[in-house]
Amino acid sequence: MVASHHRFEFKQSVARAIAAGVAIAGTLGLLGTEVNAQAARNLIKIDGSSTVFPITEAVAEEFEKSQRAALNVTVGISGTGGGFKKFCNGETDISNASRPIKAAEMQECKAKGIQYIELPVAYDALTVVINPRNTWATRMTVADLKKIWSPAAEGRIRRWNQVRPEWPNQPLDLYGPGADSGTFDYFTEAIVGKAQESRGDFTASEDDNVLVQGVSRNQNALGYFGFSYYEANRNRLRAVAIDNGNGPVMPSRQTVENGTYQPLSRPLFIYVSTRAAQRPAVQSFVQFYLNNVPKLAAEVGYIPLPAEAYRLAKQNFAARKTGSVFANRNTIGVKIADLLRLEAQH
Repeated sequence: MVASHHRFEFKQSVARAIAAGVAIAGTLGLLGTEVNAQAARNLIKIDGSSTVFPITEAVAEEFEKSQRAALNVTVGISGTGGGFKKFCNGETDISNASRPIKAAEMQECKAKGIQYIELPVAYDALTVVINPRNTWATRMTVADLKKIWSPAAEGRIRRWNQVRPEWPNQPLDLYGPGADSGTFDYFTEAIVGKAQESRGDFTASEDDNVLVQGVSRNQNALGYFGFSYYEANRNRLRAVAIDNGNGPVMPSRQTVENGTYQPLSRPLFIYVSTRAAQRPAVQSFVQFYLNNVPKLAAEVGYIPLPAEAYRLAKQNFAARKTGSVFANRNTIGVKIADLLRLEAQH
């Protein structure tokens, strides 16, 4: 009987231990689920334009430093078009864009139930670059660029002297953004006359650092990308002065602000998902972005907007004003004063 009693007590102890273990495991599981949910709430996912990337990355770094909570911002580079694909699919919270959202992208977002707030954040001087050893093409007309980059040039305009006879009989090696890039869209529309219309026989990449490397190592190279990447590599590249009919103009903050660098001045944007904007972490980040982007955009080589533009952007974000004022509108050569006027109407 005594042995039987001890066995009974032992079985009860084992049962209690198992029950306690199950309870602890369940509690830990719930805690783990809550931790994962909190981490998801504190993760801000951004993708899109490589041109806007340096601005958003700088803002993200400063934002993370300023926060006591463990907020994490990831910033990818898949190009403006690639970024909108992810954004409209609900995969990201914010999309960097070097051009306004397109009608087809608007429809895609609508079909997936994604609404967004459009926020201009800076201006860019889209920059045409050559190798520093190139001494002949330091000034180019819009007609020169169209001759080089139009679809009809593919396989035909392959040497510098085919652009201008006084230029050397040397290979013309081209580098440019890929088809998912907003820079590609903007440049082809501004120079060739229609977005996405371009020769295809050039080295293409959505990563502007790849283009920088290509041009910096090749005397016969010509490329184009955002001003920030030129600014960061001035010792390895030479910017080309662009003549739009009123004489050659170099890309700079001053020529963008006074409207003389045409037609390659352009506004840059972020698009914020209204669903994501309901989360406190995203709200804090966007508010921090708009408060700090004037200083940080200048630090990474872009042109800040006037204070009035940021005031309007903050107002639109606070009101959760959805949609795009720039979509389906020709933004080629839009000056800062025009942008302010359009934003005020939004």
